Amino acid sequence: MDPRLHLLFSRRSVRRFTAEPVNHQEIEALLQAGMAAPSASNVRPWHLVTVTNRSTLAALAEAHPNGKMTAHAAVAIVVCGDPVASPRYWVQDCSAVTENILLAATALGLGSVWLGCHPNTDREVAIRAALGIPEQIGVLSLIAIGRPAEHPSARTQYDEARDHRERW
Repeated sequence: MDPRLHLLFSRRSVRRFTAEPVNHQEIEALLQAGMAAPSASNVRPWHLVTVTNRSTLAALAEAHPNGKMTAHAAVAIVVCGDPVASPRYWVQDCSAVTENILLAATALGLGSVWLGCHPNTDREVAIRAALGIPEQIGVLSLIAIGRPAEHPSARTQYDEARDHRERW
């Protein structure tokens, strides 16, 4: 593993958090990192909903079938996209935003986990209802973030059998 890529290999899903808060500057850094993502034709179809309110975090934990840890997170960021602004690429653009936020969380010493919403209509509808997100906006992901109570080891998942050079 190339040590220059340590941050990438250190990014792991964290589902257990301490009660320690994430401060405003850290949240702002996460949002800035997310919005530094590449975007097809620089349309930037993303909208981010940041949640720190305990009761809203609990509602998000109930809205997502795999999101129980969100109730114990310090912050959640819901990455949304406007399919009207970018009908072909909003999912890719918002996926890049999500990954940037996950990497930024790792760089800041925070734990995070990506909870997929789109294309599961039931998840999108539930999160849209919990946060008042307009119906025409897609809900791509829910990211639970906090001070990690677990520290998974850095790793690579490189699989030589899936690496095709020049041709399949």
